[in-house]
Amino acid sequence: MTAINWAHLLEMLIIPGCILAASLTAGITINRIIKQRVAHHLDTDEATWQYIFINALQGVPISLCLVVGLYWIVNTINIIEPLVRIFSYILFTVIILSITRVIARAISGIIDMQIERSQQKLPKTTLLNAIVNCIIYAMGGLVILQYYGISIAPILTALGVGGMAVALSLQETLANIFSGLHLILSKQLRIGDYIQLSTGEEGRVTDITWRFTTIVPAGNSNMVVIPNQKIASSIITNFSMPYRDIVIKIPIGVAYNSDLEKVERVTIEVAEQILQEVDKAVTVKPVVRFHTFGDSSINFNVLMHSSRFDHQFILKHEFIKALTKRYREEGIEIPYPIRTVIHS
Repeated sequence: MTAINWAHLLEMLIIPGCILAASLTAGITINRIIKQRVAHHLDTDEATWQYIFINALQGVPISLCLVVGLYWIVNTINIIEPLVRIFSYILFTVIILSITRVIARAISGIIDMQIERSQQKLPKTTLLNAIVNCIIYAMGGLVILQYYGISIAPILTALGVGGMAVALSLQETLANIFSGLHLILSKQLRIGDYIQLSTGEEGRVTDITWRFTTIVPAGNSNMVVIPNQKIASSIITNFSMPYRDIVIKIPIGVAYNSDLEKVERVTIEVAEQILQEVDKAVTVKPVVRFHTFGDSSINFNVLMHSSRFDHQFILKHEFIKALTKRYREEGIEIPYPIRTVIHS
């Protein structure tokens, strides 16, 4: 009797367990081999259909081998009906979750690709992908519940009624979610933009999540976290739009006896040298514009471009140092403020 029980237990549990373990091991091994081969032989841009297809299929060999193992258990091994039903449920769940994951990754990849290719780019943030994944996985979950024989109509009804109570209790959270979507779809902000709010906060946008927008001020490693609702209701100065480069205006004055042609030539030479050393991405040449006969100097502005807003500080720093040194070498005087008073 004991031998029969052990044999029956071996057939019902141990053999299916071994089949599942072997299937998972084979799937993990195949997936790792494919991933290594692809990484070794293929260098694909993220904004291509080829990359989207490869990324969406990651992990599919594991799911496929698990499905084969479950199908083998259900259709070839003589086990009791309750275990057959359980393995059938697991088989269907694995299939639906695998398909759902592939669809979610593919749609997220298509959204990212369209954002990259669009002329007026939407911000590439975690909020859009989170919403898309949530919707797709929720649909997959409903399909699984329907297969299990659980009616989803009462669930949807309960969600509709309970949604009103949740909306009332989570007004601030929902306001931040919709404010984040508004910021993204209105194209007011992009990841990497340098912004300044009317409340005084400024920095480079690093991400827009379902509740917060994170920015990092120039020259500071500290992250500033701002609710999306606060940003949506603030006056925003975006220094990266419509173009990421900005114009830096540096006021200078030279003595009245200076050779202005020489001053202009020397100043432009120094500005071009600093741009080559500090910000090589700039292709626009610096210019000098004289504008005022001051009390003790002829005043002008040096107009330089910076590829990013936070590069301007180091550009000004290095330019002022280099220009002061060069003026002294060339004998160009930057006069102290002087005012002559004539008594009648």
